[in-house]
Formats: sequence, structure tokens, C-alpha cells
Amino acid sequence: MGLTFIDGTVSHSSKKASVRFLVDSGATYTLLSKNVWQAIELEPTRSLSFSLADGTIIERNISECFISLKQGEGHSPVILGEEGDEPLLGVVTLEILGLTLNPFNRTLQPMKMMLA
Repeated sequence: MGLTFIDGTVSHSSKKASVRFLVDSGATYTLLSKNVWQAIELEPTRSLSFSLADGTIIERNISECFISLKQGEGHSPVILGEEGDEPLLGVVTLEILGLTLNPFNRTLQPMKMMLA
């Protein structure tokens, strides 16, 4: 198993920033590094607690922005990272964009939609 990175753009109002995301199928929300969310002038709308892999509980602010990848684009909630936090592309954003991570070839692919 290897790491999968993908380049994208995030925007809010008329501000845009390029981001290199680590695709993390274990992360619920997408995380933007502090310099990125500040560059596009995001403001926190609420805060949530998150459990890290080692069990540590942290609190981070949440906002929303527009995320564009070559495979798709859409509006998504994002975690506003603090110093040392690296950009992650989480499952909620992948689902909003209709994408899934293929772990065998480490690519993003269209999600197979099922009707109930």
C-alpha cells in the first residue's frame, strides 16, 4: 500500500489556491493547511472534535469551500488546519464529488451509484 496524492484547487469568493492533497480514505473531512485557507479567506462556521489514529482528541474549526480536481468539482466542508497540519482529501469530499479511491492502482475513479 502506498500514498496517493492529487493536485487540486480550492476557492472561496474570488480567491483561489492550489493544493496537493494526500488522499486519505480513513479521514472523514478534507483538511486545508493554514496558509491555504487563510489565502482564500475562509472563516470558521463551527468547530468539531476529531479522534486521531493514536486516540488523541483534537478540536478544529470547520468551514466550506469549492474544491476542483481533474476528476470533478463541488462544494465541500473542510477542516481549517493549524500549524503543522497537512492537506488531506477526506471521504465526505470524495462522496460529494462522486469519487472513490482505488487502492490497487492508487487512483480516483467515479463511484458506482446504486438506487435503492
